[in-house]
Amino acid sequence: MRIGVMIGGDGRQLDLDDVIGIAKRVEAAGLDDVWMANIFSFDAVSTLGLIGRETTRVGLGTAVTPTYPRHPTALAQQALTSAAASGNRFTLGVGLSHKLVIEDMLGLSYAQPAGHMREYLNVLMPLVRGETASFQGEHYRVANIALDVPGADRLPVVVAALGPVMLKIAGELADGTNTWMVGPKTMESHIIKRLSAAASAAGRPDPLVVGGFPIILTNKPDDAREKIAESLTIYGQLPSYRAMLDREGVAGPADIAIAGDENLLRGELKRLKDMGVSHFNAAIPAVEDGAWDRTLEFLSSLKSA
Repeated sequence: MRIGVMIGGDGRQLDLDDVIGIAKRVEAAGLDDVWMANIFSFDAVSTLGLIGRETTRVGLGTAVTPTYPRHPTALAQQALTSAAASGNRFTLGVGLSHKLVIEDMLGLSYAQPAGHMREYLNVLMPLVRGETASFQGEHYRVANIALDVPGADRLPVVVAALGPVMLKIAGELADGTNTWMVGPKTMESHIIKRLSAAASAAGRPDPLVVGGFPIILTNKPDDAREKIAESLTIYGQLPSYRAMLDREGVAGPADIAIAGDENLLRGELKRLKDMGVSHFNAAIPAVEDGAWDRTLEFLSSLKSA
């Protein structure tokens, strides 16, 4: 299982130099990947392309970039550019976002999210494979479009898929999924099971499973969870995440956080690896002095071991 770190969203104010500096630290620690969300700060695809010029080995990925505001041809072009900039270390993570953002804030229709994603991938996937895209659908209509981005190879695409329909789409059309607010029981019995079945039925290889979890090395797990609950409150209220927390049988985001000593963290990570999570994305909350640094050091020790 690859181990990576989420940059941003931990309560710290980061400028562009800070973001690049964190990526360099993650690479120096021997970890495998850095991930960035695309919300209302730096554009994640562009920033990861910059990080790709400042690093040599670490994998780069979006977790995730919303599809609705970007035509699939534009996003494919941007992603292939970041792939070329990084020596093809880039993974494009895409997702629907939420009605709150897409419809209420941006004024776009969120009426047919699954249909939108299926059509989006039918345009996007040929382009990132270096093929010509031609598709006539309800949401997208493109004819004979191809991209020529020198230095960019075929790049992986993972979809933020949580519900049964989206998992089927991701398994059939993309390279895997990228999850958040999914507990271990739900990951194994719902996400991996449904995604793998869809990929197998479509004759595709075993899918990538990127599991994003809050994680902190601490000797005060109860205090840490209390602060995590405060900082992640919104995620327990968004319908798609709320459905995953309910499926897991927990009250809120803090209940799926991996918080405790070295033995607890090591055991939970092994559990995820054994069930088929291919990429662990560590969202390290800055809720204690030194927590980010010591958690990074612990994750580094797992790789060196």
